[in-house]
This record gives sequence, structure tokens and C-alpha cells, in this order.
Amino acid sequence: MEHAPVWLINSFIYLSAAVIAVPLSKALGLGSIIGYLAAGIVIGPWGLGLVTNVEDILHFAEFGVVLMLFLIGLELEPKRLWSLRRPIFGWGSAQVLGCAVLLTAAAMVFGVDWRVALVAGSGLALSSTAIALQVMGERNLMSTSSGQAAFSILLFQDVAAIPILALLPLLGVVSVSNEALAPVDHALEAIKIIVVVAAIILGGRLLLRPLLRWIARSNAPEIFTATSLLLVIGIAGLMQLVGLSMALGAFLAGVLLAESEYRRELETDIEPFKGLLLGLFFIAVGMSIDFGVLLQSPGSVAAIVLGLLLIKGLVIHALARRMKLPFQERPVFTLLLAQGGEFAFVVFQAAAGAHVFSGQTASLLIGAVAVSMLVSPLLLVAHDRLLLPRYAHLGKLDLPEISEPQDAPVVIAGFGRYGQIVARMMLAQGIPCTVLDHDAEMIEAARSFGYRVFYGDASRLDLLRTAGAASAKVLVVAVDDVAQSLAIVDLAHAHFPQLQIVARARDVTHWNQLRDRGVMRVEREMFESSLRSARSVLELMGHGAHEARQSAMRFRQHNLELFEKMHPHYKDRAKLIAVVKQGRRQLEEQMAQEREQRAQQRPPGWDS
Repeated sequence: MEHAPVWLINSFIYLSAAVIAVPLSKALGLGSIIGYLAAGIVIGPWGLGLVTNVEDILHFAEFGVVLMLFLIGLELEPKRLWSLRRPIFGWGSAQVLGCAVLLTAAAMVFGVDWRVALVAGSGLALSSTAIALQVMGERNLMSTSSGQAAFSILLFQDVAAIPILALLPLLGVVSVSNEALAPVDHALEAIKIIVVVAAIILGGRLLLRPLLRWIARSNAPEIFTATSLLLVIGIAGLMQLVGLSMALGAFLAGVLLAESEYRRELETDIEPFKGLLLGLFFIAVGMSIDFGVLLQSPGSVAAIVLGLLLIKGLVIHALARRMKLPFQERPVFTLLLAQGGEFAFVVFQAAAGAHVFSGQTASLLIGAVAVSMLVSPLLLVAHDRLLLPRYAHLGKLDLPEISEPQDAPVVIAGFGRYGQIVARMMLAQGIPCTVLDHDAEMIEAARSFGYRVFYGDASRLDLLRTAGAASAKVLVVAVDDVAQSLAIVDLAHAHFPQLQIVARARDVTHWNQLRDRGVMRVEREMFESSLRSARSVLELMGHGAHEARQSAMRFRQHNLELFEKMHPHYKDRAKLIAVVKQGRRQLEEQMAQEREQRAQQRPPGWDS
């Protein structure tokens, strides 16, 4: 292969290393991330030396993190993101500031200059978004309370990286002329940032959907895929141009498209690229570990890694207690956020360029961060194998997991307010149920009332099989999370076609998505209770009980028929609005006619 191009040789090396290392690592129970990192170490400059241009590869591989944040953004509608504003800016700022202050203070205690200590502490306070989200995805933690909390903190860290980088020129060695120009430069940078972010938001609202609609009409799937990648690359490039996080820009673009009718298509097109590039990123991190620095100063590196994990672990565990996360989720939550992050590479390299500290110090800190990223998945494995069995008999971890196959005819996924009513009705009729829920506190409360609820995520195929889905007649999908609900339905259709599905719909969009999947028995969670409240209001306004009941039943029938008419057009906003308006007019006219008929049928003197 001596005449083969470099890209072909490197691609062969990366793919070969991943194909060998990752399955071997997973077979040993170490997870895929350890496999990627180990592959990078083996083929990197300090292993077999098959790849030496590590920095360029690392920059390219960061695009995997960018794609991952874009896909996460697609799952978060703007209103849902707005609902997370408090944990993002509340717990996120508490984690970053708490860790940065303690790490800075610890460095200063050991005689480190305050400028170096401040930059080092700020950079080390950041965690690895790539590792944390990958681990949460593998463990199905994203829908749990600890997963949502970790995601909120990681999102704030991406935002916090911006002022950290802006701080570096103020701490570095600058000339008098540069000091005079600094305020003007910072003002221009701020204006550029505002303009770019505003352009992304306005463009996402006004231009992206029409563009995607136009591309989709071409009926060329490969062009739609190219457009998807172009969209992410373009927005990431804009953010990079003004010094912002590429991942943050991609996440923002994903949120803007979360309500688009092309969301699923975008996810399907980008998912394969994300997985491969994210794996390449972990390989690049493994290659970037400078064992020369580690061998030259092993004591310093070990002290930094140990201090980093210990201080961040204490702060994050204290936050987990303050946030009242379930007891059994706190260790994993702590370990996910305790390691250093990929953005620390950027911070420390920029700090060396701004002469805040020397290149040797930057290499030492970068090496420590890389080692912490390598150690973190190993600590998670140790936690699973060594600590969990010891705590298995403690009250708060004594959760009933399905260990033997169940044979109840009804499987209920979710034991919240909705699932409880269904389960109680079945049990009252003598129909046995297998109930699954992943909220530990809910399970403890249910057990205290004598209910048998198993701990587990119903979107896992192995868990559904053990719960008896292969032989059950009915599956009730009563989980609160929309994405998880749809995932469970897709899983049931693919592997248990005999199951009849009864599903809870959170809102109209969720109802339509369930109907798209062929689920015919869908109930909107607030609809019936709202109708009963409306009946009560009518009675209080002077309507008779029978008349109020008839009006409510008429409204219910009309609403169900209207939904059936709306469903074929719910992706076409203009057509949908027209159908809704027409249906509302028909209902108002029908109700008016009935009121007039009742008034004519009343005997003379009724109103007197």
C-alpha cells in the first residue's frame, strides 16, 4: 500500500482498530468507550506509531460531538428546553462555579500562580459531553432524573466555555497597544456573536423549513442527506468563526428544527455519521495522550487526576443530594461529570497561546484531562462490579428487578398517575399485570401500598421479553416521556406483533405520532377529566345535569371525529388550520341549533 493515499491508509487503520478493540472491550464488560480509547493508544504515537498527525484528526473527530448535540437538540422542542432553564442555569452554574473555585483554591495552596490556577481550575471544571452522553445512551439514563440533570449541566458547560475563553487574553501577556485595543476588540466580538446567534435563530425559523421542504420535493434521498450534513457543518462553521462552541451551535439548530416535520428524517440521515465520528473522536483522544509528559512527571499527573476526580466528585455528589436525585443514581451521576472534558483541550491550548502559562504546563494539564477521560469509564465498570453488589441489600437499592420471565396477559409500561389507574382497574377485575417503571422513588411508594412493580426501562428489548411481552395480549404504554413512549411502541411492533397496544398521549402531536405508528387505542391524558370539568361549569351556569351531560358527550364525539379528519393533514399547517376552523364552526352551529330546539320545546312561562 506504499502508493495508496494517506486518507485511505488512515481510514483502514482507524476502522481496523475499532472493529477489533470495541467488540473485545464489550465482551470483557468494559463498554465501547474503553475500546475506542484503547484502540487510539495502540495505534497512536506512543503505541505502534501507525498514526502521528493526532491534532488534525482530533479536530476532525470533534465533528462527531457536534452531530451528537444536533441530534439531542432535535429531541428537545423549544418549550421543553425552556422548561429546563432552571436546572441549566441553576445547577449548571453551581457545578461549574463550585468546581472552578475549589480547584483554583487547591492549586493556589500548592503555590501555583493565581492566573495559572484560575485558568486550570476553570478548564478542569468542564466535563466530557461525549463520554457522559454516550454512557447515558448505553445505559438508557437520558429519561431518568439524573440523566436530565446531567444533560442540563453539560449544556451549561458548553455555554460557560465561552466566557472562559474570553478571559484568557485578559490574563495573558499583552502589549500596551493591545491593551488599548482590547475593549474595542471585545465589543466587536460581542457584536459578531449576537449577530451570528440571531442569524441562526431567525434563519432556523424562516428559512430552514422551506429549504428542507424544497429539497424533499426533489425525491433524491442522497441530496437530503447531503443537505442535513451541510446544515450542521455550516452552523458549526459560523459558531467557530466567532469563537463559540460548534457543539452549542449545532444543538441550537437542532432545537429550532425539533418541531419540524422533517425531524425524523434528519435523525435517520445523521445517526450513522454521528456514531462513526464519535468513535473516531474517542480514538483521537486515546492517541492524544502524551505519555512523554506522563513519564516525565508521573507524580504531578497522578496528583492532578486524583485531585480533579476527588474535588469535582465531592461537589457533584453534594449537588446530587441537593437536587434530591434517587440514591442509586447518584454514584453514576457523579462519575459521569467528575472527569475532565474535551473542551479543556481547547482552553489549555488557547491559554498557552495567550502566554497565560507555558506549553509544558498546557501539555501536563491536557495529559491529565485525557487520563481522567480514560479512567472515568473504568471507574463506572468498577462501580457496577464492586459497589453495586455490596449495596444490593440496602433499602434504597433493594428494587425488584425482573429476573424470571413473567406470564401476565397485560404489561403496563409506566406506573405514574395514569398507569396506576389502569393497573388498579385490572387488579380489581382479577386480571394480573406486569408493571415496569424506572423511577426508584415511585417504585418504593408503590411497594409501600402493596403493589408489585418491577424496576426497569420498558424501551429495552430484553426487559420487555422478560416481562412477558411475547405471550401477553395487551401492552399499555403509560410513560410520561414522549420519545420513550414512541420507542416502546416501535419496539413492540417490531418484535411482538401480536400485542394490542393501548397508549397514553401527552398532547395532540404525540397522538398523531402514535396514530402514524398504527396505534388505534390512544387516549389524551387530560381530555376526559377536562370534559367532566366542563360539565360541572355548565351545571353551575344553570344548565340541567342531563343537558350538561348531553352537551359534553356531543362535544366529545365531535372532537374525536375532528381528530380523525385532522390526522392526515397534521404535517401541513395551513391545511390543518383550515380543518380545525371548519370543525369549530360546525360544532358552534350544531350547538346553537340544539339550544334553539330546546328553547322551542320548553313550555310557556319556563323562564319566569
